[in-house]
Amino acid sequence: MTAFSAVDVIRAKRDGGRLTDEQIDWVVDAYTHGVVAEEQMSALAMAIFLRGMDSDEISRWTGAMIASGERLSLDVTRPTVDKHSTGGVGDKITLPLAPLVAACGAAVPQLSGRGLGHTGGTLDKLESIPGWRAALSTAEIQAQLEDVGAVVCAATSGLAPADKKLYALRDVTSTVESIPLIASSIMSKKIAEGASGLVLDVKFGSGAFMKTLDQARTLASTLTSIGVDHGVPTTALLTDMNVPLGRAVGNAVEVAESVSVLQGGGPSDVVELTLALAREMLALAGVSADPAAVLASGEAYETWCRMISAQGGDPSAPLPKPSHVHTVVAPASGVLASLDAYAVGVASWRLGAGRARKEDPVQAAAGILCLAKPGEAVTEGEPLLELHTDTPSAVPAALAALEGAYSVASVAPAPSPIVRETIRGTV
Repeated sequence: MTAFSAVDVIRAKRDGGRLTDEQIDWVVDAYTHGVVAEEQMSALAMAIFLRGMDSDEISRWTGAMIASGERLSLDVTRPTVDKHSTGGVGDKITLPLAPLVAACGAAVPQLSGRGLGHTGGTLDKLESIPGWRAALSTAEIQAQLEDVGAVVCAATSGLAPADKKLYALRDVTSTVESIPLIASSIMSKKIAEGASGLVLDVKFGSGAFMKTLDQARTLASTLTSIGVDHGVPTTALLTDMNVPLGRAVGNAVEVAESVSVLQGGGPSDVVELTLALAREMLALAGVSADPAAVLASGEAYETWCRMISAQGGDPSAPLPKPSHVHTVVAPASGVLASLDAYAVGVASWRLGAGRARKEDPVQAAAGILCLAKPGEAVTEGEPLLELHTDTPSAVPAALAALEGAYSVASVAPAPSPIVRETIRGTV
């Protein structure tokens, strides 16, 4: 590969120029192998944050990050399809969704991550199940996909190593919110997984990284375009994250709520979004099945039990319980008018459900139960939120995060649909 100067690449983007394919290929490869220094990539990331990238640059950057590592070849008899969420509060959808889609006849290779800040991590939630393990080899992933149809695990170390380095760098250089860097980070990992189709849950609102519908639409369009450029049919749903999803926010509490959904119950918003994403995944996989009927039949719950057992977990074991529960009561009688997702996410994080740094531990039993959601009647002095933690000293900080996070009115707010738009990219 032709050698370039990192300074020249930085200068080109700093001055608003377009990076050539060769520059992109070189700088990503050189950074992966330590030739481009951290401070140089920091400068380039900030230049990209400020100057942006066009669609061709983003697609090429994504391809270079994919090429930095291995690409899984999923040799299974079922059609493969994956899902990714851009992150939210109470977003446990992967847990019921993966076994549901598998029970319908597709294979779901769900390589997931851990929580950071106010957004929860799928692996953290599942690790509250006794015995369950996140780290699987490529051979184990392949075997479980063939046998069970679904696997939720950590990404193997060989997938998109350039993204692992750059993701950590963006976190400490205030360049996380760059749409080109967000989009290439998501899609490099997802395309490297090898699934034949991808459905994206792109969230907007107070609890999401994209605060407005317009920002989410821009990100979703960028993501679907990358998928098409790399031969992966990609559909994006734009979904509301102004209010926590479901009633449980945390780790073990979200697992319990997911199991309730798989057993035919659970909050209506979790069921609604699970089914909406399942329908899109099955459409991309070319599988003709009614996910609502499969969910009602109990087959998805059976697949869940097999999936958890295959990774060493005991699906029948009791989930961890907190040593301390603090109740927040309604300040007045009426109808809950608002419940801010971001504030609830921060409070849950402060209780121990999340982490400030990647190496921080999390508490399996920490989290929040929303005993009322907007539109429901509340009574002054009656429980509104339950705060779960193993460190009672964390409660004051959680309560501080919840100040102004909820309100009571005399009239219910107008109902708001979860799924606002759908963007489809076909190859």
